[in-house]
Amino acid sequence: MRVALALYQPDIAQNTGTLLRLGACLDVTVHIIHPAGFPFSRASLRRAGLDYLDHAGYVEHSAYSAFERWLAENGRRLVLLTTKTGQSAYNAAYRPNDVLLLGRESAGVPHAIAEKAALCVRIPMRQHMRSLNVAIAGSMVLGEALRQTTAFGTLS
Repeated sequence: MRVALALYQPDIAQNTGTLLRLGACLDVTVHIIHPAGFPFSRASLRRAGLDYLDHAGYVEHSAYSAFERWLAENGRRLVLLTTKTGQSAYNAAYRPNDVLLLGRESAGVPHAIAEKAALCVRIPMRQHMRSLNVAIAGSMVLGEALRQTTAFGTLS
């Protein structure tokens, strides 16, 4: 089992394409939780995903409820990246069965979904800075989760 990424109703095709490219390069599956805020297609993702989309492993879920069923059926732990917690992403302990959930660029995730996360983490930043770009935040925390779970050792 390997750490995965999940995008909750992504708003921006370029960020989604960037995260799919990241997943392709690091052998990480990306879960897309619909509805997306753009037409989810190869054409809309091509600019950021380039030819890496041919190598990206991704799973589409029709709604959060379908994704939640998948989590339960596969024994996965939900880890939410959020600005609304004091838990540093770099003081957290990650597991190979973790799925890192990234919220919508415009609104994050609803409170009801945030409450279901087994772990909520944030990236420490300067005061008065709201947040990082979702693709950058996802990359930073994914790197730490892969480092901790030794998944980087399986890549050449």
